[in-house]
Amino acid sequence: MSNTGEQILQTEYSEVMQKSYIDYAMSVIVARALPDVRDGLKPVQRRTLYDMYELGIRYDRPYRKSARIVGDTMGKYHPHGDSSIYGALVVMAQDFKYGMPLVDGHGNFGSIEGDGAAAMRYTEARLQKITQEAYLGDLDKNVVDFVPNFDATEKEPSVLPVKIPNILVNGAEGIAVGMATSIPPHNLGEVIDGVIAYMKDPDITTEEMMEIIPGPDFPTGGIVINKDELKDIYETGTGKIRLRGKVEIEKVKGGKERIVISEIPYTMIGANIGKFLNDVYSLVETKKTTDIVDISNQSSKEGIRIVIELKKGADAENICNLLYKKTRLEDTFGVNMLAVADGRPETMGIVSIIRHNVQFQYELATRKYTTLLNKEREKQEIQEGLIKACDVIDLIIEILRGSKNIKQAKACLVEGKTEGIKFKSRLSQKTASMLHFTERQAQAILEMRLYKLIGLEIEALIKEHDETLKNIAFYEKVLGSRAAMAKVLMQEMKALKKEFATPRKTVIENGKAAVYEEKKPEAIPVVLLMDRFGYVKSIDQATYERNREAADAENRQVIFCMSDDRLCLFTDIGQMHQVKMDDVPFGKFRDKGIPVDNICNYSSSMESIVTILPLSEMKEKKMIFVTAFSMVKRVDGSEFDVSKRTTAATKLGEGDRLIFAGVAQEEDTFVMQTKKNYFLRIAASDIPEKKKGAIGVRGMKLILGDSLEAAWVLNHDTNPVVTVNEKEVALNRLRIGGRDTKGVKR
Repeated sequence: MSNTGEQILQTEYSEVMQKSYIDYAMSVIVARALPDVRDGLKPVQRRTLYDMYELGIRYDRPYRKSARIVGDTMGKYHPHGDSSIYGALVVMAQDFKYGMPLVDGHGNFGSIEGDGAAAMRYTEARLQKITQEAYLGDLDKNVVDFVPNFDATEKEPSVLPVKIPNILVNGAEGIAVGMATSIPPHNLGEVIDGVIAYMKDPDITTEEMMEIIPGPDFPTGGIVINKDELKDIYETGTGKIRLRGKVEIEKVKGGKERIVISEIPYTMIGANIGKFLNDVYSLVETKKTTDIVDISNQSSKEGIRIVIELKKGADAENICNLLYKKTRLEDTFGVNMLAVADGRPETMGIVSIIRHNVQFQYELATRKYTTLLNKEREKQEIQEGLIKACDVIDLIIEILRGSKNIKQAKACLVEGKTEGIKFKSRLSQKTASMLHFTERQAQAILEMRLYKLIGLEIEALIKEHDETLKNIAFYEKVLGSRAAMAKVLMQEMKALKKEFATPRKTVIENGKAAVYEEKKPEAIPVVLLMDRFGYVKSIDQATYERNREAADAENRQVIFCMSDDRLCLFTDIGQMHQVKMDDVPFGKFRDKGIPVDNICNYSSSMESIVTILPLSEMKEKKMIFVTAFSMVKRVDGSEFDVSKRTTAATKLGEGDRLIFAGVAQEEDTFVMQTKKNYFLRIAASDIPEKKKGAIGVRGMKLILGDSLEAAWVLNHDTNPVVTVNEKEVALNRLRIGGRDTKGVKR
């Protein structure tokens, strides 16, 4: 215990962290990132719109600087960064993001292609008409609760009195802590019809609702292609909507065709349009297609227009399918209809969202008509007092002239007190003592002007009183009957639909799966080059011929093959790794290439390449394998035509390694050389044929401490010469001996 009476409480650090994190998470979830299911707005959006309403920036008044709106919102209601407020303002003004923009922006508010908005000091804004009428219209009728702002110097609405399910019309997206929301926008007219249908039948099913609201309506249009999956999405509130852009095929001169994209998927807006163009360029560069000649973005204020020019005779439908499969022309929109309902986050289906909204509409209407009824009753009270006063106006004038002050006159009007007031006669005094106006009526009489005594004014007062009585009867009827209230709400929503609804932009259908029939490019002769660092690339033969000297000098492997071939890499540990030539970058002579490790299972740290051979060269021939311990065998080349990327090429004894693998014909001869310079030349046919999994037979007798160092296959086209002890040895002049002999010393 300290001297000041304070007490130190010891708490587990983990408990403090847990509580703090939960408090932070709930703050982000409820007060920042997720929209309220009632008005479909996040706090920053709600505060910005309310501030514009407070500043009087209506749809029929001049625009005001965005900086003024942002500064006022930040100072009064939203004490966070100005960028978050301006960002919310900008998005609410973008017709390509919002199904029904809430802000009327003037100036550069960004573009569908991802260009950012101008700084807030340059742009101006005001409320849209629908925002003013359907989102903020009843704020003066005590329909929602007002709560203190962050420093308790202002009041702000806890929710806006929105008359439509804004959360469906404009959708929502936000990332909270441990959860995220992603709700697609819908068509205003369809959503209003859906709300009316729910009011008529609260037991409506998702399937019945989807006859009215068939699916999302994105401001960018496009096509939803998984119609059958939407029911489950709208039932559970989660799922994936598959979207495609709208594509048209146009005929052009010369019998050619071109693909024109006039609508894009909603997910492509922004920087993804540029990414789409780059993806199409990549398809051409990587030779996935050779039918695309050019692509241009001809989009303007009138709309999207991306044109892809095709070769003559190209299959346009097939190219469209390629674009669907390989680019974002077909994309998915992840749906997670999560919103704050009754103060807590909840994932809801479409009927549940509309149920919450309708319940909110009834609450708003109840408070609105209760407020209006009370005002009309006050008016009724005053009107009845004034009408009654007109009948005894001479007496009232006599009371006013005889009173010493207003208090005395008012006491007479309300309570009939006549003490201290001079009257012309006893009858007047007796009549005055019988007056019993209410406080409000007495105040209105005292404030009444003389011109109100004109006959026409009295008639107008009586007429106004009749109108007030009608209003009171109507308001009482609405408040006394749920059906009557529903009828009024339906009429209001039908009026909003008539004025603000727009035709549907997004088509909903069951699209066929995109099947692209890939045309195999025509195989051409190429040369594979591998440098001393293990980087590989391929070039065409003409390029190789022009740079033959440099290519041979700078590369340790130069392999002639076809562009559709497979290469077999044989390594010293007896493994064979396959490389598809499609995976080897094709380009210019000075291109760097890529490490061979990246396109096969070869590991330069574990093994060394003995030789590289095209599979096409091996298939119809026999392969000879030789190890350092002089084990040899022949294997049919077709055994290496396998689907596996790596397979065992030969079996090795303990401590042995492969030193040679090559192709040999029956009539060829074969030469082996040891480290101690023993040479043995034998007929290739003397080497027995084995399976690739066999260890082989001894090819040459080795003296103690000796091992094979090199081997060659000789035919009539080859005449290799080896230098030994500064003397040249012509291998094709060596005498042919028998297998498993010692050979000759050189």
